[in-house]
Amino acid sequence: MARPVPPTRDPQTEGYVSAHMLRDGDVPATDTNGNYVVGPTHDPARETLEQDDVPRGTVHEFVLESTDSRIYPGIARDEGTFGVPDPENPARLIVTTSRAAAYSRKIAVYVPHGYVGGALPFIVGADGPDHVLFRTLDNLIHEGRVPPMVGISLRSGGGDAQGSQRGLEYDTMSGVYADFIEREVIPFVQDQCGVELTSDPDGRATMGCSSGASCAMSMAWYGGTYSKVLSLSGTYINQQWPWNPETPEGAWGYHTTLIPNEPARPIRIWMCVADRDLYNPNSMRDGMHDWVEANQRMAHVLADKGYDYQFSFVRNAWHCDPAMKAQLLPQALEWLWRGYQGG
Repeated sequence: MARPVPPTRDPQTEGYVSAHMLRDGDVPATDTNGNYVVGPTHDPARETLEQDDVPRGTVHEFVLESTDSRIYPGIARDEGTFGVPDPENPARLIVTTSRAAAYSRKIAVYVPHGYVGGALPFIVGADGPDHVLFRTLDNLIHEGRVPPMVGISLRSGGGDAQGSQRGLEYDTMSGVYADFIEREVIPFVQDQCGVELTSDPDGRATMGCSSGASCAMSMAWYGGTYSKVLSLSGTYINQQWPWNPETPEGAWGYHTTLIPNEPARPIRIWMCVADRDLYNPNSMRDGMHDWVEANQRMAHVLADKGYDYQFSFVRNAWHCDPAMKAQLLPQALEWLWRGYQGG
């Protein structure tokens, strides 16, 4: 079933955060916090393009098999099937067609040019491999705008949403995916690529788009091992499965209960959402499936709690728009890593 065409949202809609309207083509400054409106034109930043005079890091590519994972042995939802709402709880989706299934996932690891040893900071990205990220790191590291770092970009285990391996990894409200990275991916990367990765949360960032972005938030929120989050079109909606009574609204709960009701954590968060981002009431009709509203609400609560955050509302763009990413990624990375003093 095709998703409904999302409406184009106005950044001045009542209830949205107050934001600075930038000139078309400009991006927010890297030394400021708060809310901005970007667009409608989205030319790719030069830092996302390959530059002939910039030394290139080394990219290692591998395939990880589900048979080698103790944490994620693999599931899949039968093709063409979907969950149904619980008649007693519209926020809960019942999926009966998910079963054990093997998977293979690609992983790419960027090691910066000139690495000769010692612990490096790193960024972990979802839904990879992400060669735009790697090109951008080449250019920003060369210009001294971010520290030399490792980039780890890996694909999910497949599928999408409830009952799938990707949904289990990215939409679950827990620290399991961060544990998977810590216990299975990082040792593999260090061994296969000959690098040492820092254990200091201040030197660890995580990023993603859509459910990959809410996964990035969960990696930082649960466990305290990541301090930086880069979120594009974040799925801060109700999409977790299996349903958990401790987090009954899924990632929608980040802006309704979790962030508002707990002391601010040492997490720096960069976010963006598109004006034509997803609006998918779906069969649940739970009022928790509007991506623009969810990100606007995130900006509100992050500001209220005094978080170190920056939020861009992007005009003339759609969910996980590649043009939006190509314009904003260098600015986002520089903003996230500003002031970093780690080794």
